[in-house]
Formats: sequence, C-alpha cells, structure tokens
Amino acid sequence: MQELFEKTLNTQEIYKGKVFKITRDNVELLGGIKTIREVVHHNGGVVIAAEKNGKLLMVRQFRYPTKEVLYELPAGKLDKDGENIIDAAKRELEEETGHIAQTWESLGYIWTSPGFCSEKLYLFKASNLTFKGQHLDEGEILDYLEIDKNEVFAMVKNGKINDSKTISTLMRAYKL
Repeated sequence: MQELFEKTLNTQEIYKGKVFKITRDNVELLGGIKTIREVVHHNGGVVIAAEKNGKLLMVRQFRYPTKEVLYELPAGKLDKDGENIIDAAKRELEEETGHIAQTWESLGYIWTSPGFCSEKLYLFKASNLTFKGQHLDEGEILDYLEIDKNEVFAMVKNGKINDSKTISTLMRAYKL
C-alpha cells in the first residue's frame, strides 16, 4: 500500500475574514508532481443533539448562502482557535435554546468538506436539560423549536432536513 501524502512547498494567504481565511498552497504530490491547493481554514465548531422529554431541541433559521430556511440542531463555531470544545458546546446550547445540560456525551467529529476546507465539527449528545433563558449572538436570528424525536427522523428521511451536520449528529446520537 502506497503512502498517501502531499508536501506543502509554500503557503500564501489570499483572504482573511472574521470567520475563516483562505490560502493558496503550492504542493508536491507523489512522484514529484506539483500542483496548487486552495484551502479554507476554519476554527471548527460544535453540534448538539439535545433531548428533552422525547423531543429534540432544534433551530430554524435562514441561511444566506443557500437562500433557504433550514432546520438544524443547535450549533456554532469555536470562538477562537484552541477554545475548549465542551465549553463551546455548552455556550452554544444555552445561547440558541436557552437550555443547560447536566449530561454530555461526545460523539466524535466530522470534517464538513475535506476537499477544500479544514472545518472540523465536534458532535455531542446532551440530556438532563434545564431552561435558563435564550441569548442569541448579535445578528443571529432563529426560531427555537422542540420537535418529537421521531418527527425529526422523518424530516431527515423525507428531505425536509438537509443540513449535513444535523444529519451526521443524529446518525451518531441515535445510530440511524
């Protein structure tokens, strides 16, 4: 079995925004072939499957890049590189749904689009919830919903939920 690896020769930052940056990397492939890789660098984020009395806490929000309203599990980006992952999950659950959870289970992680992006999302299952009060980030507009777990699974199956992070987290949390 051959070793699969690409050697970075040099990197040039071509864009830096508040959510991600983009680099153009010159790389060398096996056999000395040289090519260019454009990479979106992202700090990553968290996704939470939070269950309360047989219902999943969901959010519904307009996503500008898709020009659609999407149903999603609560989620958010790490505020900075190196932020404690479980602290970020707790923060995002409380911000978006107003709930705090006593029980947390790690479900691993996913790469969202590994062909061009370094975004790594950490998945969690949360339970034993208490409502404390929602406090959204500035500029964040969403509806918080509690939907029967089986209805959420049906929404995935019938194409009403198409958000990949939500589907992946549900698959891991409920072994669908």
